[in-house]
Amino acid sequence: MFYYLAEFKELFFGLNIFRYITFRAGMAALTTFVLCLILGPIFIKKFKSLQIEEKAQRDDCPQLNPLHRSKDGTPTMGGIFIVGSILLAALLWTDLTNHYVLLTLLSLVWLAVLGGVDDYIKLTQKGKHRGLRARLKLRWQLILGLIIGVYLHSSPNIHMTLDIPFLRKALLDIGIWYIPFAILVIVGTSNAVNLTDGLDGLAIGCVMMVALGLGILSYISGHLKFSEYLFIPYIPGSGELTVICAAILGASLGFLWFNSYPATVFMGDVGSLALGGSLGAIAVFIKKELLLVILGGVFVAEALSVILQVMSFKLTGKRIFKISPLHHHFQLSGWNESKVIIRFWIIAIICALLTLTTIKIR
Repeated sequence: MFYYLAEFKELFFGLNIFRYITFRAGMAALTTFVLCLILGPIFIKKFKSLQIEEKAQRDDCPQLNPLHRSKDGTPTMGGIFIVGSILLAALLWTDLTNHYVLLTLLSLVWLAVLGGVDDYIKLTQKGKHRGLRARLKLRWQLILGLIIGVYLHSSPNIHMTLDIPFLRKALLDIGIWYIPFAILVIVGTSNAVNLTDGLDGLAIGCVMMVALGLGILSYISGHLKFSEYLFIPYIPGSGELTVICAAILGASLGFLWFNSYPATVFMGDVGSLALGGSLGAIAVFIKKELLLVILGGVFVAEALSVILQVMSFKLTGKRIFKISPLHHHFQLSGWNESKVIIRFWIIAIICALLTLTTIKIR
């Protein structure tokens, strides 16, 4: 909305400031942060009255029940006001004709709805199912990834290439295979953030780091001079994603105000699936899919711990970890919950710094 005020700069020169991505990104972050601070208490109170509360005691993970007993009754589905604040900030501060922005918002809403249905089933039919059937959830994630992959493949100005980290101007053209690759990135990131969301503030803190890294990379990728200087593929229009990343960062900070240990609200799948899928989509749009492995190192480790645990148990009947995802393994190893969270945050910060240093290592 405010972006279009720049068109009237002839009437008042000060309106030209709305053209600048950096200004709008800062305002988007501030908008989502303030909105989350305002909406948080309102939604938390409403969740309590509607008994939208976490049932921490689980039959499938009895080892964790003593550690998570205090979480029983904590309101959940806080991702609703995270997603809502991001959408409002996007409406106010982004160029809504930008197809990258529209596709990112599509991913956010699509996965928020999917996660919301999943949360609803968990809360209302806990005795029967722990949320949506895994195959059904995966199917809807795959459809979203397919829509984005096909759109990118059919766009004449977008090349189906992978930017290889550490190598100067190293692009790998994979053609039609880019579609399943894009699906893998979006679905994988969505589920990885969802798996990480198991301790107070853990996932949202790591989301902040990834959003910050992707925001910087988006700005560079959409700036012709910066991208040429750093030997990064120039992607016209991708700079606008900086505003979306800033909105995610601000919303994450605002939500962390309530989600920090001990949490007064959880974001639920409505938040984790939506944020993860959106970050994955942004990485695809700016051709930083491979670099996302480093940037989202915590999410990768969490997802791999689950995959390795399942494979090991099926093939050998033995478990590699005490329990998966990885953060629960450290809990059962005697680490205090706050120590696990802060140490994972530290790793996420290091991963973000390492990612940004790779820009110059070409």
